[in-house]
Amino acid sequence: MECKNFKKNISNCNCTYEPCSRKGTCCECISYHRQNNELPACYFSKSEEATYNRSIAFFLKSRR
Repeated sequence: MECKNFKKNISNCNCTYEPCSRKGTCCECISYHRQNNELPACYFSKSEEATYNRSIAFFLKSRR
């Protein structure tokens, strides 16, 4: 299935994980991370994203 918002999504995607095949296809990205009890890169700041720690615990800790 092709994403009609792919161009817009990819321009806003801050994920730096290069082998990722889900960039720009947010529904696939969210589904993947949800299955792993994680959040996608777009929930994190640039410096947080660079750690590749997508855990919910890391997200909550960084917001305190």
